[in-house]
Amino acid sequence: MKLALKCLSHTPLRGLNDPGAEVSAEVDAALAQARAEVEAFDPELIVIFAPDHYNGLFYDLMPPFVIATAAESVGDYQTMLGSLSVPGELALQLARHILNSDIDIALSHRLQVDHGCTQTLEELTGALDRYPVIPIIINSVAPPFGPYRRIRQLGEAVGRFLATLDKRVLVLGTGGLSHEPPVPLLAGAGADIAEFLIAGRNPTPEFRAARQARTLATGQIFGTPECPLTPLNPEWDQNFMRQMLEGRLSEVDDFDIEDISRQAGRSTHEIRTWIAAFAALAANGPYRGRQDYYRPINEWIAGYGMLSAEPV
Repeated sequence: MKLALKCLSHTPLRGLNDPGAEVSAEVDAALAQARAEVEAFDPELIVIFAPDHYNGLFYDLMPPFVIATAAESVGDYQTMLGSLSVPGELALQLARHILNSDIDIALSHRLQVDHGCTQTLEELTGALDRYPVIPIIINSVAPPFGPYRRIRQLGEAVGRFLATLDKRVLVLGTGGLSHEPPVPLLAGAGADIAEFLIAGRNPTPEFRAARQARTLATGQIFGTPECPLTPLNPEWDQNFMRQMLEGRLSEVDDFDIEDISRQAGRSTHEIRTWIAAFAALAANGPYRGRQDYYRPINEWIAGYGMLSAEPV
């Protein structure tokens, strides 16, 4: 087995809201370098920890974690439609291993995934199905959330399974960092919004377009006095990335969910995907890593960062 890790932010507003030519060029260059490294590594399997944004998972049944034996992109924002190349039997073996590790995980044989999963696959591989990929979705936007130690334990269980494979495995975490897009909350929601959050699968094109337009409009005022949402927090982002690179994973057990929401925004909990990815890597021994990029980008409602790591 040979492991590599990449964790990076995603933002559906990339390519829609313009942060300026300099910023776009910086991000394009960082992603091009990351993609070249993925191609050089030539993974035989990708395990991607990703969030969902009320596209595949809803409150009619909201699991903390779900693993897919088959997955289809909903094609939101500018992402591709189509099937991911999920090795179903291997995904099922991983699910059994996780359950045998005393971690309860849901299983889907027909999972819909959104830009939280597919954008990173497209950016790093050029397609949804270039490499075999097992998606593990971690609830990061729909309260209540379980404690962060459970995320670490999930990642460790996945890492122990990967150690049994004679494959080159790329582990991805995608989401975060500090950000708060206009994602509605079920608590206090009106009847129409509540119905969407509970059972909003397969919306009409008009509904999806209106939803996406609201996010785009928020990005145009984010970080200004006109926007009531929690601003980006570069200091928090840098501290978190440093913690991951230094291998201080046990410290996430003390993360306070409400405090993170207050300091960095309610959707910052997508860092759960980064924690799971690093825990999977750490389960196989010491690692070394580097920060490839970071910049707070208001137009994309994202503390936009990128980390890489590999075993020592």
